[in-house]
Amino acid sequence: MSISLCQPRDKHHLRMRLTVYCVYVSSKLTKKKYPIPYWSYSSLTTYLRNPLAWYKRYVERVYDMPSSPAAAVGRAGHVALEHFYGGLTAAASTSLGLEYLRGVPDYEIAFGKAVSRRAQADKRRAMEAEYLQAIGFYLARPPRHKVFGVEFSGIAPVTGAPLPVKAISDLVIASRGNPGCIDIVDHKFVDTFSALREDKPLFVLQALFNYCTVSAEFKKPVKRFIVYECRKRENRDGSSQLRRYVLEYDTLAEEYAVFVRLLNDASEDVRTRRSFLPNPTDLFDGAHSFELYRMGLVS
Repeated sequence: MSISLCQPRDKHHLRMRLTVYCVYVSSKLTKKKYPIPYWSYSSLTTYLRNPLAWYKRYVERVYDMPSSPAAAVGRAGHVALEHFYGGLTAAASTSLGLEYLRGVPDYEIAFGKAVSRRAQADKRRAMEAEYLQAIGFYLARPPRHKVFGVEFSGIAPVTGAPLPVKAISDLVIASRGNPGCIDIVDHKFVDTFSALREDKPLFVLQALFNYCTVSAEFKKPVKRFIVYECRKRENRDGSSQLRRYVLEYDTLAEEYAVFVRLLNDASEDVRTRRSFLPNPTDLFDGAHSFELYRMGLVS
């Protein structure tokens, strides 16, 4: 964009040009003054939990922290379901998830007390067995949907917030009983069923991130956020390995206002913050972030 202030016709015209120029410069500065281009659910929750760990991961873009075996199994399950709802058979999808799990390097897995090569090999076999059992439970009687999107990733502006949001939705589906509307589906592979309810803040927060991106892309009313939890261990009482939680977006007007306020406050906080401090009590990155702070490895 090129703006010239030469040869104004009159003072009013000059004032108008100056106003346009100031707005243009302000917009350029606004784009540069934030250390991140957008917020995601994981980015925001990490920032609230541990600012230094957030800075390392989302500003410096250093991804050197290994994940837990459970997280690797969960990602393999998502790979399998992505292919299953994309049109492959249950057997083919299961094989592709297993292939993904076997391809995760050892240095990306936090083996814990399994330090010897033999112990890590045993842990690997246990992870594969856990994955095959969990995905077998899900695909034995998989929920059926009319699918519009699989692993849909989108970025969308939020009215009233300075930065856009990004989210990945496992499935975007036709909303049953709501013609012309859509729902969002999220899958979780868990050791025990959680107590997810409509008043659970993290549940609501994730749902609103996905709502913004899906509604912007699909241009249809988004009615529900549905979570399927698949328990990886077999229930002794023979009950279902799947549990379904539903959040109705029509009931979240007040929560959405809080969501926008939180995006604004967090954006202003990262814009004006002079130092990013560790949180030693953080169960995920506490010890690592404190060591980074002690050694001064992250500015």
